[in-house]
Amino acid sequence: MTNELQDAFNKSTYQLPGNGRRNVQVLKDAFENIDGQLDSDIYGTGKVIEEFQDKIAAFLGKEKAVFFPSGTMAQQIALRIWCEEIGLQKVAYHPLSHLEIHEEDGLKELHNIKTILLADETRVIELDDVVSMDEDVACLLLELPQREIGGQLPGYETLVGISRYCRKNGIKLHLDGARLLEVLPYYEKTVTEVCELFDSVYLSFYKGIGGVAGAILAGEDKFIGKSKVWKRRYGGDLISLYPYIISADYYFDQRLHKMTEYYENAKELAGFYNSCHNVTTLPKIPVSNMFHVHFPHSKEEIEPILAEVIRETGVGIINHLKATGESSSYFEVSIGDRYQEFPKAAVKNAFLQLDRLMKNKFSF
Repeated sequence: MTNELQDAFNKSTYQLPGNGRRNVQVLKDAFENIDGQLDSDIYGTGKVIEEFQDKIAAFLGKEKAVFFPSGTMAQQIALRIWCEEIGLQKVAYHPLSHLEIHEEDGLKELHNIKTILLADETRVIELDDVVSMDEDVACLLLELPQREIGGQLPGYETLVGISRYCRKNGIKLHLDGARLLEVLPYYEKTVTEVCELFDSVYLSFYKGIGGVAGAILAGEDKFIGKSKVWKRRYGGDLISLYPYIISADYYFDQRLHKMTEYYENAKELAGFYNSCHNVTTLPKIPVSNMFHVHFPHSKEEIEPILAEVIRETGVGIINHLKATGESSSYFEVSIGDRYQEFPKAAVKNAFLQLDRLMKNKFSF
């Protein structure tokens, strides 16, 4: 069955979200100026991997770091280590945490760790949620930003309060920082100021940074030493990880300084969406480079409208839409390099067309 929206997006002239197509060119660009005689890493050792780990550890303000092929692996291992150190097989996180809804209960099935869900699904974890926990936990995981609710964020003072409470009460605090760099412009803090609040930090290299794959787990030397043992147990020490590491390093240097630009562009684009009839964003004003776009109408009603806008204007707004109920739908927007490259007049015209079509269809 042909996906009308995906087909229109693929044929569009301008495609707004992200950093570009995830094709082999991503890897070719990263390797363009790499010396072919450079030795690869071997089973977690070697110049390529060790220098990159040291670079990111220093950047995050942590003693050590280890490169993982996936964030799923890194975070399950981090929580396992903290549970063993505290002697308690319980952790707490948001009900829509990646570990809870996207990992097939890996934390529970592989490590026999019980999870405590904090806050409700519509908002971020606040200090009161942590203080009022009914059960003791070894570790609390905070995701910044909280992707599944539009990339919402707790206030920085809330983070400080949670960090102080956890340290006072012997609870380890782990940062799911898959999109950590993208929240720094909103907080107006350095990466080390944010990371010093946490005992361990995970950072992804394929989201806003746009590498091929891979993640870093950072923390104290003893913690990272245990992480390396678990990485071997998980089969994460591939004979060589250099295609991931070199691309991560390349795009980290290319895009680190662009996070403020992405953030400002996300706020502008959200304004365009909110100017359209029966279209709202969550948050209304983004707090990072991502947000959700919501419609009080079914997926079946909205998809043809979005496809028509794309065909008429050549502007690929989005290529997928998810139903949230019989009469509601949404999609996620994540801004990268592409948005800045396109003529603003074409973008504005696309939203004029979206507003017109929404009014024609849903004004009663």
